Amino acid sequence: MPDHPPHPAHAPKGAAPGPAAIGSFYTCPMHPRVRTVGPGVCPICGMALEPEAPQLDDGPNPELTDMTRRFWIALVLTLPVFVLDMGAHLFGLMPPWGDRANAFIQLALASPVVLWTGWPFFQRGWASILARSLNMFTLIALGTGAAYLYSLVATLAPDLLPASFKGHHGQAPVYFEAAAVITVLVLLGQVLELRARERTGGAIRALLDLAPRTARRIGADGQDAEVDIDAILVGDRLRVRPGETIPVDGVVLEGRGHVDEAMVTGESMPVLKAPGSLLVGGAINKSGGFVMQAQRVGRDTLLSRIVAMVAQAQRSRAPIQRLADRVAAWFVPIVLAAAVLAFAAWALVGPEPRLANALVAAVGVLIIACPCALGLATPMSIMVGVGRGAQAGILLKDAQALERLERIDVLVVDKTGTLTEGRPVLTAIQTVGVTEDELLRLAASLERGSEHPLGKAIVEAAEARKLALAEVAGFDSPVGRGVTGLVEGRRVAIGAEPYMSDLAIAVTDLAKGAEALRGEGATVVFVALDGAAAGLLAIKDPIRPSSRSAIKALKDQGVRVLMMTGDNEVTAMAVARALGIDEVEAGVLPDRKAHVVERLKAGGVSVVMAGDGVNDAPALAAADVGIAMGGGADVAMEAAGVTLLNGDLMGVVRARSLSRAVMRNIRQNLTFAFAYNAAGVPIAAGALYPAFGLTLTPQLAALAMALSSVSVIGNALRLRTWKA
Repeated sequence: MPDHPPHPAHAPKGAAPGPAAIGSFYTCPMHPRVRTVGPGVCPICGMALEPEAPQLDDGPNPELTDMTRRFWIALVLTLPVFVLDMGAHLFGLMPPWGDRANAFIQLALASPVVLWTGWPFFQRGWASILARSLNMFTLIALGTGAAYLYSLVATLAPDLLPASFKGHHGQAPVYFEAAAVITVLVLLGQVLELRARERTGGAIRALLDLAPRTARRIGADGQDAEVDIDAILVGDRLRVRPGETIPVDGVVLEGRGHVDEAMVTGESMPVLKAPGSLLVGGAINKSGGFVMQAQRVGRDTLLSRIVAMVAQAQRSRAPIQRLADRVAAWFVPIVLAAAVLAFAAWALVGPEPRLANALVAAVGVLIIACPCALGLATPMSIMVGVGRGAQAGILLKDAQALERLERIDVLVVDKTGTLTEGRPVLTAIQTVGVTEDELLRLAASLERGSEHPLGKAIVEAAEARKLALAEVAGFDSPVGRGVTGLVEGRRVAIGAEPYMSDLAIAVTDLAKGAEALRGEGATVVFVALDGAAAGLLAIKDPIRPSSRSAIKALKDQGVRVLMMTGDNEVTAMAVARALGIDEVEAGVLPDRKAHVVERLKAGGVSVVMAGDGVNDAPALAAADVGIAMGGGADVAMEAAGVTLLNGDLMGVVRARSLSRAVMRNIRQNLTFAFAYNAAGVPIAAGALYPAFGLTLTPQLAALAMALSSVSVIGNALRLRTWKA
């Protein structure tokens, strides 16, 4: 049966809301394209819609409140019906008022159960027929409706029924108890399912709970005033005392403190923050006090962006979902056909009363089938897994990236800022015809206009020597090659050998010293003054302590690791040897990184690229999965499918572990859902009766159906215990 698009009212224009819109709309976990303003029911599957992202100020779930009230009322009315019916069937306890009066009493008690407490199921079943999108509620409405209507006729007009419906005593059996019990059990299943679905949003609520409601703003008069978090503007000065939560993203102006960023980035150790250090809203100041300046507020903060990204990823669809979608598209028509065949088989060759038994078998088939178990198998695992990843500092853009991570063959990893700390320091200076301080001063003056990590190291070294930097004119920075400009009337150029060659500047006299420094793992850049080589600067970026163990773990899992860098091959090989990396692509310019990834993919392997800079963005986008390392550029995060907030390569290992756990959980859910329906429908139809004389009552079928979706959600919730 083809899947039909929702009515336009359920899919308003602007289907991709920004962070501010998150929570304004409700959507279906099985059909995320269905969106409404406020609560409602999915026109495709009939399930209750839920907020796109949970909010801290969310009130009680109206659907859960309604279903809970209906369940308790139905239970109270159904218990006496159950006692009256089962007492006669199990213990032969016939009421003194006779079978006909007993049927009328059951009619009086069961009618409000079926027709009022179960009315939402009939509404959704009818809506599914009108929308030509048959679903679970179609089957429930048909099953309970058939049992109730038959029993109504058997009670009010028994002479209308053929003799084959009647038992040995000439009385037609009634199934008010079955219809009522089925309704109660379906209501119970809805209550349990809605409660379990609420728990899948726990990760987002935990993230939202990190942000304080107020902040301490310093006014123009120097006095502190407590203000609502929404009143903070970019540039405001805020005071953060020990034990307080950092209200927004910003930078330390005065003071220092140790900040715990674990709940935001997954970094377990508190980080010392001093003047100039960046701060993340939601982190906790464990000790010390400081004054900060707000740089990002509202939905621009990292925490708000994380919440928006997690909400979007939780609603995305994994490729594995297509299998369930194909089955679900034809599921209800197949179940309806099975119910018709079961009725025909029992009516033709079943024991007496044949037609009554045929009705029971057909109702059992309709009730036990559960397309929702199939539909929920993947999205519930995705929702919980994505949320758990966010708590561990692993942000997933969509479910496709999560699924692909499991199957990676090659990890292409950028060196600077990924394998290394990303905080390079100047370690050596060699000059020709100029002093070290003068060479460093001119180079730092030029690099002050550059955003490259190596340029920052040069500037910091000059500042450490307290050298007076000069203004620059005509600054130019060809991406990934070098920089050039006029400093105090002198033409200064900085870059590697290829850039010097482009400028027709010979560096032969410095080549031997450069080779020796590269052999020690340093990156060497040459400095030219007025068209002639004037010296070189050697810069080292410390290797991250965890890089070696992360690479070993990945190689042990069968993942090839390839280091890609713009550094000279000698420097690159020195770093690779220290880390145990066998494959190296050195001297790769930024515009060629994506070509390396494409070449690997052309070889038939699945490629993951990890990097943190602007120049990594094309390669991140070209890879099967791009991983942006924390602290990197925003454009890298946009191009990547996964963002690791703490920037540690062990995060790649953890992300792959999460992917494998989620995909294993999805396969468990799908296996259970397929097995449940494949076994349940034939058993309800009477497949065990010829050999064992066993049948499945509609009541037991309803209990099994009610628990099937809950079991799938419960299994998905186990992912909350995944250890990073």
